[in-house]
Amino acid sequence: MAAYGLGDAGTGLAAAQLGFYLLPFFTCAAALPVWIGGVLLMVTKLWDAFNDPLIGWLSDHTNTRWGPRLPWMAFSALPLGISLGAIWWVPPGGLAERTTYYIFLAILLMTAYTGVNLPYAALSTELTSKTSIRTRLNAARFTGSILASLTGLVTASILTSQGTNGYLAMGRISGTIATIATLACCWGLAPFAKKARRPKKHLEPVFKQLGRILHNNLFLKVLGLYLLLWCGLQLMQSVALFYLVQVIRVPASLSTWLLIPFQLSALIGLQVWSLYSNRKGRVKSLYWGGSLWISGCLLAMLVPPLTSQVDLSNLISNNWADLFHMLLLLVSIVLSGFGASTAYLIPWSLLPDAIDADPEKPAGFYTAWMVLIQKILVALSMWMVTSLLWLTGYRSAPECTGALTFLEQPTSAQITIRLCMGLIPAIFVTTGLLIMKNWPEKQAQMQAENS
Repeated sequence: MAAYGLGDAGTGLAAAQLGFYLLPFFTCAAALPVWIGGVLLMVTKLWDAFNDPLIGWLSDHTNTRWGPRLPWMAFSALPLGISLGAIWWVPPGGLAERTTYYIFLAILLMTAYTGVNLPYAALSTELTSKTSIRTRLNAARFTGSILASLTGLVTASILTSQGTNGYLAMGRISGTIATIATLACCWGLAPFAKKARRPKKHLEPVFKQLGRILHNNLFLKVLGLYLLLWCGLQLMQSVALFYLVQVIRVPASLSTWLLIPFQLSALIGLQVWSLYSNRKGRVKSLYWGGSLWISGCLLAMLVPPLTSQVDLSNLISNNWADLFHMLLLLVSIVLSGFGASTAYLIPWSLLPDAIDADPEKPAGFYTAWMVLIQKILVALSMWMVTSLLWLTGYRSAPECTGALTFLEQPTSAQITIRLCMGLIPAIFVTTGLLIMKNWPEKQAQMQAENS
């Protein structure tokens, strides 16, 4: 459990920093227009999506004494760390040179990311067939991921106040942690990976793979849930700093610290929903967590902007209206984080049930297609959001003095940001809950334990 929990630490840290900070970095430190930042995010996600089936297929057909998964993780660890550090550097040159550099780094980073994360995710199905242990493995996975994310966000909060140089220092530290954590996971899992179930190795055409997906009703349900929850979560992460600084008018030095309560509440929620899932069922956990998440999103829509500058030194002495607004903001953050932890745990806990429904149980294949489709939709949604920001007049900062520099934004841009933090994610989560109606919890659990 401890070794498996380390496996998502590097990629979880990378995902948190990229999710919360990459778009602000592009529009502030790198001085790119918001629409170019959106195109870069789309390219990053699309490449991350399209390399998933390839690496999933290759890992399914890798044959070593350590199993098919660990070699991919071990050899991708160092490239992951190097590219994670380099993505936060602002190269010399004009707009074209900087854009070209970030496209190249994004391709390298996402290739290494997939080389670690996809084989690692497939292991949760192959290490055991017991539903309860699989749920615990995924809880360990995302506990490690969120703890690493917290480390990354604290590091970012301290260093990004220095602007461009702070982003680069953050990247160096994060890249080192990602490499060491991944290698430690490989070392700890090696004895267990030798004995894990291995996929059957035979070529299967893409259209036959798609036919297999379309006939697996359990997988279609899990896929729909995963798409909706993660589109909502990624959307909130990408605009979180814009929402705090440009809409609520929280000072940039404080806004980065307000991202941490989200991760802390998600960490606590992960433990709660893991225990509740094993006692009452995973779908019941999803309904409770999703309801809290929706409440947090809708509350975020209603939080008024601050009327004065608030920081840690004068928080108590500010006027009561601003204190109340800050309290509402914190409540919405905690509710969203506690509920959103189900997006980490539940889809991945349900995926093995869908894989077990397939007689050949190709875990790498199903994992690859799940993340492929999810990343394509996230890429398109991020491009649409940044395009909307550009069309509604969002203004990028001419220089970067912190994580994000405040500029007075048009009302239309502020409304767009609020919708991305509130109403749109709430609709996604609500639809996901409806999709999971009539999930055969007991039947899937018995099938997995008898397989």
